[in-house]
Amino acid sequence: MAALIPLTNTPRDYAWGAIDGVARTLGWAPTGAPEAELWLGSHPLSPSRSSGDASWPDLAAWETQSGTALPYLLKLLSAASPLSLQAHPTPAQAAEGFAREQAAGIPLTARERNYKDPNAKPELIVAVDDGFEALCGFRPVDETVALIDALAAASDSPAALQPWRDAASAGVREGFVWLLSGAPEVDAAVAAATAAAHAHPAEFELIDRLAREYPADPGILVAQTLNHVTLAAGESLWLPAGNIHAYLRGTGVELMGPSDNVLRGGLTPKHIDRDELQKVLDFTPGPASRLAPVTVSPHVVSYRPTSVPTGAGVGFELLLATGDATLTTGSAAIVLAVEGSFTLSSGGADAAADRGAIVFVDAPGQVRVTGAGRLFVATGV
Repeated sequence: MAALIPLTNTPRDYAWGAIDGVARTLGWAPTGAPEAELWLGSHPLSPSRSSGDASWPDLAAWETQSGTALPYLLKLLSAASPLSLQAHPTPAQAAEGFAREQAAGIPLTARERNYKDPNAKPELIVAVDDGFEALCGFRPVDETVALIDALAAASDSPAALQPWRDAASAGVREGFVWLLSGAPEVDAAVAAATAAAHAHPAEFELIDRLAREYPADPGILVAQTLNHVTLAAGESLWLPAGNIHAYLRGTGVELMGPSDNVLRGGLTPKHIDRDELQKVLDFTPGPASRLAPVTVSPHVVSYRPTSVPTGAGVGFELLLATGDATLTTGSAAIVLAVEGSFTLSSGGADAAADRGAIVFVDAPGQVRVTGAGRLFVATGV
């Protein structure tokens, strides 16, 4: 018999978070502080806490007590400014990197630590509101070269952009490696592109915006080699291992492997390890990896990574219920209500799930949902 346990957690106050971002989305009391991410899961850095009648204080303790590991980490993310350019490792890369840094004696809390655990972190994100903006995957070389040519035409220092054009023309990997090489020519190219964007902000809005947030950062130019997409509410991106990406602004629900392994390449005050990032990147150009929802029933869709080839074998999915439905979960599940009012029933237990509610369903099985709004459910498969 499943138990339905209400959960809570404290939003992470990273600087890029929107003021009251989580509270505004969930209808919680405002704090007046940046609220970047609400972690819902068992990750030891921020395990969700029981706010009801449970024999465990948080989901990390539940895992120990039950002998069951959650195969996912659910997050509500609210960004007011860009996150770092980043990618995540494969399972093999994560295991090797974690073992290597453990053997080197690097503390888990050290700034220079890349691998916080031995797990992979494939992830998907679903926009909660219209206008969620992101960078996702390398775009074709000819598109990058066309942008550089447009910048050169608008620049007072077009010669400073030629080395970037030469590197970008040689291929995605070559252009990326050059931008993160630390060469003086890179600084000159960044300065020339930034000046052109400041002079023509409507034409080069993203460069202008990033340069004001992170002046002189080569990540400003790396961002121009990526697909720039804007999602409407309910649209989704799939971000497998090796995919370079950055969220720019907006609110979304993320579901990922139970990991905090991030390799960063720019647009951040956090630790950057460009060599390690290059080891995990997939340099194959192409369109952004959108993830189309699959209809499960009249009021339920599923965001299933296995609907795209690079997601094969991923052990989680995200369900979105908008009305009365019966959901089948493949593991213990976490329910997050972002709109409306619902009642949950499972194994003889009932729980309210109005906007802002978080409920833990501690065993796989069927969950009856009654109501209307938007209810996200994270589950294993």
